[in-house]
Amino acid sequence: MQSSGRFEALFERLSAEGRPGLYPFLTAGDPNLDFTRRLIPALAAAGADGFEIGVPFSDPLADGPTIQRASMRSLEGGTTLRRVIDLVAGVRAETPDPPMVLMTYYNPIIAFGLKEFCAEAARAGADAVIVPDLPPEEAGELFEAMAEVPLEPIFMLAPTSTDARIDLVNRSGGGFIYYVAQMGVTGARDSLASDLGGALERINRVKNRPVAVGFGIKTPEQAAEAGALGDGVIVGSALIDVMEKEEEEEEKFGAACRFIESLRSALEKSRTAT
Repeated sequence: MQSSGRFEALFERLSAEGRPGLYPFLTAGDPNLDFTRRLIPALAAAGADGFEIGVPFSDPLADGPTIQRASMRSLEGGTTLRRVIDLVAGVRAETPDPPMVLMTYYNPIIAFGLKEFCAEAARAGADAVIVPDLPPEEAGELFEAMAEVPLEPIFMLAPTSTDARIDLVNRSGGGFIYYVAQMGVTGARDSLASDLGGALERINRVKNRPVAVGFGIKTPEQAAEAGALGDGVIVGSALIDVMEKEEEEEEKFGAACRFIESLRSALEKSRTAT
């Protein structure tokens, strides 16, 4: 498994700064690809440390209503996996440092061709891939396709994960460990899971790379709470919700940047307080 080096450089910087990382999730092509292409550098300037870039899919089993709506809007605009890879290539010159993770279901990768997908994604500047419907036990062919290029698989752990599952993800994945803080599908929640601290403590004792917490983070206060327990936070549905409230693209753009600024500020304060 090869690495682009961007994750390592980021984690070294975050450690020196003493704070958790902030990773927005964006559905590529919502409301259009040009908007996403402009938004990524702006969110990096607003405080994002890296990005999870969602490839829209017609049957997103892991995603709740907010991301489902974003996917449908994107698909209606003609977004495809190849166009998302082109998007990553297009923003790399302006944002050379933040890690970019593609989130896509397995069927589009199979249709694209495993080796071609890995080669093209790495060439474009993607650093890792999350495939929510592909567990590590079934990812052998993807591992083989990744072997020759600097592209890593990121796997998920959940509140129900056993010690054996934690060990498997430790051994199989790269980048960071994605901790799913809430059971069920994605979507902002009014509060974090009550057992979040205990679950992360169990993972933190044996982890071999940073843990980012996702699913359900809605407010700066929740981001600060999760960031104080883990190494970073992933915020997707809440960011899309903020943009959905606005009618015009430039209003969506500004609202997204202000929301990321508020999350970054909360994360800095949370780690300073601890």
